[in-house]
Amino acid sequence: MKVLVAVKRVVDYNVKVRVKADNSGVDLANVKMSMNPFCEIAVEEAVRLKEKGVATEIVVVSIGPTTAQEQLRTALALGADRAILVESADELTSLAVAKLLKAVVDKEQPQLVILGKQAIDSDNNQTGQMLAALSGYAQGTFASKVEISGDSVNVTREIDAGAQTVSLKLPAIVTTDLRLNEPRYASLPNIMKAKKKPLEVLTPDALGVSTSSTNKTLKVEAPAARSAGIKVKSVAELVEKLKNEAKVI
Repeated sequence: MKVLVAVKRVVDYNVKVRVKADNSGVDLANVKMSMNPFCEIAVEEAVRLKEKGVATEIVVVSIGPTTAQEQLRTALALGADRAILVESADELTSLAVAKLLKAVVDKEQPQLVILGKQAIDSDNNQTGQMLAALSGYAQGTFASKVEISGDSVNVTREIDAGAQTVSLKLPAIVTTDLRLNEPRYASLPNIMKAKKKPLEVLTPDALGVSTSSTNKTLKVEAPAARSAGIKVKSVAELVEKLKNEAKVI
């Protein structure tokens, strides 16, 4: 079984994000970039499937600038076999990313595609679902458990009421949630080996995909600063302020 894993280069979750002075976007100058945490979970799940003997090959793909090779090498060090970078310097929408991934899926013909449920920069939670719609594959989103059995995969997914288990016919698309696993750290020997693993670079034009968007970012602003909290002396005073000042009761 071939498993395709999509990974994204994002601002590291420990970094305090700053907006550019002209409000045109997020300031990325001299900012530490990392693999999206949900994508790390996706890579880990693919590696575990290979360790169980279920998966035979893991291909990781990323869409972004040349510097995204760094995150692909990280995925290779974690256990992926080869990598594909669809190089683009454009600001891509979720639909454009899904179209590019669809082209890669058509090229690679994987039996299972694993993505993080969302990226921590845009927080859209759309790409996996859009890819499923474009490819016609079955989808299991927000996965907290994945089990392969023959030509199907059982996905336990988190929903508002608790947990739901769905059975999907392969090929299928799975998006990962936080409780699926805990990603490992890459060992130094594997980091060195990853430098020699194959990494293919493609372009949207080579895949025959247009990434033009009908959306345009007009302005980016930092969230408003919160006002300082206050202490109250009694429950009665708290109720009074909630009723007359906050007007929430």
